[in-house]
Amino acid sequence: MRTQTTSYFARLFAGDLSAFGGPATDEAVAGHIRAEQMSLVLGYSVGIMLANACNAVVLAIALWQSPDRIPALIWAVVVAGAAIAFGLQSRAARRITKPQFVSRRAIHRLVRNAFVLGTAWGIVPVAFFANASTGGQLVITCLCSGMLAGGALAFATIPIAAIAFTAPIFVGIAICLGRNGDLAFLLIAFLVVVYGSVLLRGVFVNSFAFARRVMRQIEAERTVRQDPLTQLPNRVAFSETLDAALKRLALSGEEFAVLLLDLDRFKEVNDQFGHPAGDEFLVQVASRLQRCTRAAEHVARIGGDEFALLMANLARPEDALEIAERFVAAFTKPFQIEGRQFVGATSVGIVLAPRDGGAALDIMKNADTALYRAKKAGPGTVCFFEASDDRSSRERKALQSDLAGAVGRNELFLAFQPFLDLDANRITGFEALLRWQHPSRGLVPPSEFIPIAEETGLIHEIGEWVIRRACATLADWPEDIRVAVNFSAAQFHNTSILQTIVQALADAKVAPHRLEIEITESMLLSKYGSAASILNALLELGITVALDDFGTGFSSLTYLRKLPFSRIKIDQSFIRDVLVQPDCAAIVKSVVSLARDLRIGVVAEGVETADQLEYLRQIGCDEVQGYLISRPVPADGVMALLETKKLRATFAA
Repeated sequence: MRTQTTSYFARLFAGDLSAFGGPATDEAVAGHIRAEQMSLVLGYSVGIMLANACNAVVLAIALWQSPDRIPALIWAVVVAGAAIAFGLQSRAARRITKPQFVSRRAIHRLVRNAFVLGTAWGIVPVAFFANASTGGQLVITCLCSGMLAGGALAFATIPIAAIAFTAPIFVGIAICLGRNGDLAFLLIAFLVVVYGSVLLRGVFVNSFAFARRVMRQIEAERTVRQDPLTQLPNRVAFSETLDAALKRLALSGEEFAVLLLDLDRFKEVNDQFGHPAGDEFLVQVASRLQRCTRAAEHVARIGGDEFALLMANLARPEDALEIAERFVAAFTKPFQIEGRQFVGATSVGIVLAPRDGGAALDIMKNADTALYRAKKAGPGTVCFFEASDDRSSRERKALQSDLAGAVGRNELFLAFQPFLDLDANRITGFEALLRWQHPSRGLVPPSEFIPIAEETGLIHEIGEWVIRRACATLADWPEDIRVAVNFSAAQFHNTSILQTIVQALADAKVAPHRLEIEITESMLLSKYGSAASILNALLELGITVALDDFGTGFSSLTYLRKLPFSRIKIDQSFIRDVLVQPDCAAIVKSVVSLARDLRIGVVAEGVETADQLEYLRQIGCDEVQGYLISRPVPADGVMALLETKKLRATFAA
């Protein structure tokens, strides 16, 4: 019972209309209603406070001949001064962008201030009416009546504040008129009660209608500002919140932080379990993230698997870091998706305003840059934006811009590294390696520009160019030489890739079996779902498919059993230590034996010494590749390499 009573009074003094029988709301909606109520009060407050100051001056003049002149003057000075000060404060508050959420504590302060002001006016009839002249009494009556009406107007949407303001005035009038005993005064008291009741009833009716109107407005805006899947604010709502925070920053210096999150394994959920499971994953993620924030703050979903949070009124950077670490910790518990457990992760980039930017575009750009560095560092990483990030981002964007025209400017070229057949002691093919000769930067490493190409979608244009150039070059080589082309995950799942390959082979008049497509285990780890159909289609065309970097993934044997590979390539990390690490030697020997049993060709990468070559020959490896055989050569050096008899003699048994 005591708990219910406490809860009722908490709702009552927070301005919750359900305490008066009005519409019930959750805290988020109630906070928005309070924001609208507070905005209206601030709109009236400047005029009301000026009226208070004028009324106080009028009262002092009316009581100038009264025995209570000095107390009245002191009262007038205090009330007028307080009214002017509060009016100036309200005017400054109105210049700041209206908040989207107002706490219960703010309404508590408003009710308290309303009660103090109402009590100040409630004192007037009790203290000054009896000794005032007839004219003074008339002024007091008019002023008290006017304050009752003004209070009802100012707090027309907040019944508890209207009651807090008008109740002391009612009590003061009742005490004053009640002790006089004159019938006329009793009639006036009766009229005050009647008019007061009408005013309060109007306050309740207006406040209920106002709350319902705001609730309907919120519901209507949700369709525009709410993500339909997760029920979180969307990009539109987040942009509005960011704009409002920037206005408060300009007007009052209120600092804030923006946290940008990206799910590290969302695509894996989509690819392995399907889009409905991906949607369920996002819903669960949204619920966990929202529980990590303060009541007045809302995580927004601003993209497919991107979320953002704006922390207003930031006291110190550590507060933003604390929330970010909560976000990361929220992923430690596995997600239950379609009856299976899935471990997710998120990376977080943080920017601080105004330190890291004073415009929305700069803030989001820098947040994205900080997030990019966090993702590169690994899942579950939190990074603040740093000045060096901006330089790296500009350099990266410049590289991206240059890469967009690299094909048209003929800056890309292919280098070819040979495969050596250990049984026949001859070169059987070449791996096509993409290179970029930048006009000012020089030779740009593939490790720098390939990720940019994949992220921006340029990989499709570049990949098509590589296929066509490799096939055109292959046309000039002997019929028994093949070319291997590396494919990225983005290329592999491009719906037009098969058509591109067929067209490239036809244009170059090259037999399909001379083209080999290399894909990596790391790619298959997250893209396994649709790989089989594409690989089978390639094999039906007569193209061979190789599994690159074998041994660096997690499910190699599953791939070999279910997917139609023609050849596997042992990663160079095993070959490098094959003669000094027994475990590497055992792995390499086992892979060669397994490939022989499965009737799959095997290539050893990264062969750099004659001893490594001899060991691989002894255990039955089919082909080798590495600097010992040859470094990558340009297209015009391939024929010379094929014709070098010294090469064959060097690697003879």
